[in-house]
Amino acid sequence: MSTCVTYISLNLDLDMSRFSSGIDLADREGKSRKRSLNVSNQTTTMPESYPMNGGDSTYSYTKNSYFQKTAINIAKSMIDEAIVDYLDIKEFSSESLNNNTFCIADLGCSVGPNTFNSMQNIIEAVQQKYQSQLGQIPDFQIFFNDHVSNDFNTLFSSLPPETERRYFAAGVPGSFHDRLFPNSSLHFVHSSYAIHWLSKLPEELLDENSPAWNRGRIQYCKAYAAQFAKDTARFLDARAKEIMVGGMLVLIMPSIPNNVPHSMFDLLGSSFMDLAKEELISEAQVDSFNLPLYAASPKEMTELINQNGFFSIVRMELNNLFSCIDSQTTGKSCTMHLRAALEGIIVKHFGSKVIDEVFHRLYEKTQEFSERLESSYKEGTQLVLVLKRKLK
Repeated sequence: MSTCVTYISLNLDLDMSRFSSGIDLADREGKSRKRSLNVSNQTTTMPESYPMNGGDSTYSYTKNSYFQKTAINIAKSMIDEAIVDYLDIKEFSSESLNNNTFCIADLGCSVGPNTFNSMQNIIEAVQQKYQSQLGQIPDFQIFFNDHVSNDFNTLFSSLPPETERRYFAAGVPGSFHDRLFPNSSLHFVHSSYAIHWLSKLPEELLDENSPAWNRGRIQYCKAYAAQFAKDTARFLDARAKEIMVGGMLVLIMPSIPNNVPHSMFDLLGSSFMDLAKEELISEAQVDSFNLPLYAASPKEMTELINQNGFFSIVRMELNNLFSCIDSQTTGKSCTMHLRAALEGIIVKHFGSKVIDEVFHRLYEKTQEFSERLESSYKEGTQLVLVLKRKLK
């Protein structure tokens, strides 16, 4: 479920009233557009799985995952160094029942191609370490995991041919918040832009009479923080059982600097409010819509990892993803990437007829507030964590 949200994780003090005044669709195209966008008024509960757009179409994840690829490239040298310094391959060789096979899992793999690049990078680094320390190279088994609703057909149809890949491949459908593998069966686990997806919406957000009812916005960070903490505790507990002592867990995720208040997805939320004010959708639909995403700070992650007690943090870095991306492409590309990640959730709640319009509005807002968007990224919006499994 590798999705890019850093480009819209804003740490901005924005006047929300300005968002709705930037575009007047009725003046531009006439009242007839309102009749053409008939959206169901029924409210729905968020699903517990959030697959990226499958296939190979214009708005597919396959064609709109450049930001995630950049994130992987930024993290590569850090992961390579950690493998050299901390991966205990001698302990694996002496204790593993099947010491000729090195097992890797990519959790939240989505539909490629980034998962294949990540796995190849890890394999090359591990191979070099085995060759230098043991004089031999093991077989590699890779498990590609995502929710059962993920487009595994697209994933495996784009798998590199056997002549070009150095591993055996298998799909493992299921939620990574629970157990997926036998005890001590994995040497290395990787997850990029996946664990920031909540397993479910906090219950108080679904109650219109609750103080947490999210009127006019699409996220509620206090409730999300509590749910993220529960999810991450489950995630780490499961991985502690599955990863061998001496093995590694790498997490790449959207983040915010410590002590910076959350202000995620303000532009997208204001785009929905624009449509509601023009009666293309109802305000009740916007009020009941919540994106199940949370960007944790390094401090929050450190506390959660320490509470688990089975992992040591060997590397942690908050970096600026956008420093490696051409600023001239970010407006349109961000909108396309966000659509590839969120279209399924939005269509389920609002219907398909509204989808083009809401992302058109979002694109125009990214242009209007481009300077503030760029300034918000300077402190870093991507967290890379390298953890080592230890005895508690």
